Amino acid sequence: MHYSVHPKGICARQIDFDLEDGVVKNMKFTGGCDGNHKGLSALVEGMPAEEVVKRLSGVTCGFRPTSCPDQLAVAILQVLEQQG
Repeated sequence: MHYSVHPKGICARQIDFDLEDGVVKNMKFTGGCDGNHKGLSALVEGMPAEEVVKRLSGVTCGFRPTSCPDQLAVAILQVLEQQG
């Protein structure tokens, strides 16, 4: 299933991804640091959603209390909690 999330506290305006059988696919950021987002997308492609959350939760960016990786983890966790 496809999900679009509007993250908070980061440069990116939107995060899009698919979850298929608990696996992250087709992840894309809109706005922000293009190269970093492409790299992050490539790293999490095909990774179990729970593993993405485990690895990326709590990552900060400079003085900010969050980051693009952290907001991806937040978005995935919200979806997993909604799915029950």
